[in-house]
Amino acid sequence: MVDAVVSIEGPRMSEGSARADALLQLVQAQGTAPPPHPSAHWISYGGGEAFLLAIVLLVVAGGFAYAGKRLRAPLRLTRPGATVAAFMIAIWLVAIYNAFVATYVYGLQVKQAYPGFVAARVRVGTFVDALVTFFVILYLTRRWGWKIALASAVIGTAIAPMIFEFPFDLIVMTRTNPPIPTYPVLYRQLFFLPLFLVELSTVSLLTLLPSMRVTAHACYAVSGMFVVFAVWAAFGFAFPAEPLPLALNVISKILCFVAAIMLFGWRPDAEVSNRM
Repeated sequence: MVDAVVSIEGPRMSEGSARADALLQLVQAQGTAPPPHPSAHWISYGGGEAFLLAIVLLVVAGGFAYAGKRLRAPLRLTRPGATVAAFMIAIWLVAIYNAFVATYVYGLQVKQAYPGFVAARVRVGTFVDALVTFFVILYLTRRWGWKIALASAVIGTAIAPMIFEFPFDLIVMTRTNPPIPTYPVLYRQLFFLPLFLVELSTVSLLTLLPSMRVTAHACYAVSGMFVVFAVWAAFGFAFPAEPLPLALNVISKILCFVAAIMLFGWRPDAEVSNRM
C-alpha cells in the first residue's frame, strides 16, 4: 500500500535526513522548495543501522520459526460474539476510510511542497498473488459451505498484504522522503497511523472465520518473510528500483500470501481445541 501511494526509499533520518529537513525549511522560507531526488522515496539504512536492523529481523524470524516448531497441531482462536463482530467490522470500515482521507491529505501536502514530485510505481505482481490466493483459499474452505468459503477467501486475501505491510511500514516509517515541512514527523504519523489501524483491524477479522487455524506452516512462511526482510536490510533496505531489492520485495510478498493460504490449509483430523 505504501509502495503505490506516496512511496518512500534510500541513508537514514539521522544526520542526512535532518540536514535535508533543515535545508527544506530554509529554502521554503525563501519561497522555493528544492526538488526531491527522483528515486529517494525512503531513505536507505546504512552501516551499523542496516546491520542492527538485519539482526532484529532475524530474531523475529527465529521467533516465528520457534512458534511453528512448538505448534504441533492447528490452533483454533476463540470467535467473538455477534456484537463484538459487528464492532470489529465497523472499526475496520472506518479505519479504511480514515486511511484514504489521510493518504489524500498527505498527497496534497507533498504536491504543495514539491510540485514536480512523481511517486515511483513498482510492479511486483501483487494482483496476481492476490488472485491466486483468493481461489486457493476458496477451494481449501469449500467444505464449510459457499458463504464461509467466500468470506474466508475475501478476508484471507485481504490479510495477506497486511502481514507484509505492518513490519514494512514500521521499518520505513521514520525514513520517508521527501520530508513535508515544517513538521515531517507529524505528517509521517498522519500517513502511517491510519495504515496501522487498517492493518491490525484487517488481521483481527480472521477471528470471525471458523475455517481459520493458526498453523505451523503459516508461522514458517512468516518466518521466511522476515528472513528475506533481514537480507534486504543487510543491503540497506533500499527502494525496489534495482534488481536485488526488487527481487527481495517480490519474494517477501509471495511469502506473505503463502502464509495467508496456510491459515486455511489444515486437516480437520489434525485440529486441536486449544484456545487463546
